[in-house]
Amino acid sequence: MQLRDIMTNNVQTVNPNSSVKDAATIMKNLNVGSVPVCEGKRAVGIITDRDIAIRNVANNGDSNTPVTQVMSKNMIYGQPDMSDQEAATLMAEKQIRRLPVVENDNLVGIVSLGDLAVNSRSDMEAGEALSTISKPSKPAK
Repeated sequence: MQLRDIMTNNVQTVNPNSSVKDAATIMKNLNVGSVPVCEGKRAVGIITDRDIAIRNVANNGDSNTPVTQVMSKNMIYGQPDMSDQEAATLMAEKQIRRLPVVENDNLVGIVSLGDLAVNSRSDMEAGEALSTISKPSKPAK
């Protein structure tokens, strides 16, 4: 099955000049841990709850800090014609739970591990991806 068949099409985004508070509010309202960052429809990055905690709060940033200062600019993404198995493998390798779907530089959707899990053919791949993503890291000494 291709990502275009299982992705969420109506994706909430923020623009690079939005505040981290705006991004956090979207995450809270949608019960998600990341929001794509777009200029119009062009995907330019992604901001996660971890980005806000580590790159903003831990560095004495405030709620008005622009998203562009803390977002991940090297966004990992899939394409609509990518298979669900390819997506699960990519998500496991990159240890991500949500995969933005981009076509011609424009955000067209997003796929979560849950989306992969409800597809019976990719159930095993989603489980393997989750086990890889959820491996604990060792604290820096």
